[in-house]
Amino acid sequence: MAFVGLSAAALKLPFFGVEGAQVDAAECVGTDISATDKRLIVSNWPAYIDPRRKNTSTATVFEQTTGVTVDYTADINDNSEFYAKVKNQLGSCQPVKRDMMMLTDWMAARMIDLGWIQTLDVSKIPNVTANVIDPLRGLAWDPEFSHHVPWQSGLTGMAYNADEVDEVRTFEELLTREDLKGRISLLTEMRDTMGFLLKVVGAAPDDFDDDDWHNALDKLQSVVSAGQVRAFTGNEYIQDLAAGNIVACEAWSGDVIQAQVDNPAIKFVAPEEGVMLWSDNMLVPNLAQHQANAELWMNYYYQPDVAAKLAAWVNYICPVKGAREEMEKIDPDLVDNPLIFPDDEMLAKTMSFMALDETQITQYEGEFADVTGG
Repeated sequence: MAFVGLSAAALKLPFFGVEGAQVDAAECVGTDISATDKRLIVSNWPAYIDPRRKNTSTATVFEQTTGVTVDYTADINDNSEFYAKVKNQLGSCQPVKRDMMMLTDWMAARMIDLGWIQTLDVSKIPNVTANVIDPLRGLAWDPEFSHHVPWQSGLTGMAYNADEVDEVRTFEELLTREDLKGRISLLTEMRDTMGFLLKVVGAAPDDFDDDDWHNALDKLQSVVSAGQVRAFTGNEYIQDLAAGNIVACEAWSGDVIQAQVDNPAIKFVAPEEGVMLWSDNMLVPNLAQHQANAELWMNYYYQPDVAAKLAAWVNYICPVKGAREEMEKIDPDLVDNPLIFPDDEMLAKTMSFMALDETQITQYEGEFADVTGG
């Protein structure tokens, strides 16, 4: 949610006090062995880096130029699912055997407030401080990049297969059109899906109350009960769309651009209700043993030419200044793509989800899971 159009006030998150999970970050710091152990263990989302086995890939060049061997795993499919995977260890100051993980802003902010994320040495990431795009600076939950560095940003909207169905223009249509019944998917990311449901019932995702929430949840329940939704998914929805298991869905912008390479009939739609905006962020968890190597990685990916090469493959919003100019040399067709370098028209449609306190998180995520079967 943290990208263009979000004020500091909108991003200011309250203190997250999960009983038994809060730790003192200063007392839970790992010994950095980067100088003698040239390794880096990374967890990321699927299809979120250019092919690493190529000799010219960004990751391969990083390994060649730094001497750091990267153990890279695409094991993040959903923020809450990943949180459940690591919360017991991080909440009790135990290692999670990772040096870096990429999580969406609301989850990044939550983990930072819980004391689960190590403090970065900002002096070692000068490319970040020099090149991060202006809208991502000064975020209230980590204004100086002392704990996070944006990896990529993106938009949540809709996708449909134009060979199978007519254009889907609104989220309301996705939820109600008879020809889509049983042939759509929605996301397991609560803030993405419920942001749209709140808009559908006439509420504002960035400023709603319990009545608004329950009206939106009732709407979702009615849609599920009517058999409109085939599944609630993480990243795997794009395979379902490509395979024809679904014909329309809630979707992330970069996934759709990638899918269009094999099937141009797959279209991304910015619904008339708006688009949800977010960033995924590089974080170093407590007790990570290779923080300096992680900072090398962060600094490397904030070189504009490297960032452009990454963006040309993943097709999400690039957070690095100068990357658009470098893209001219790599793939000129992408320079004017508003899903990678958004224009004012696209940005005018963006919306964000309200910051929640821990009580609201527990309540809303539990109620959402009850409806979605999560």
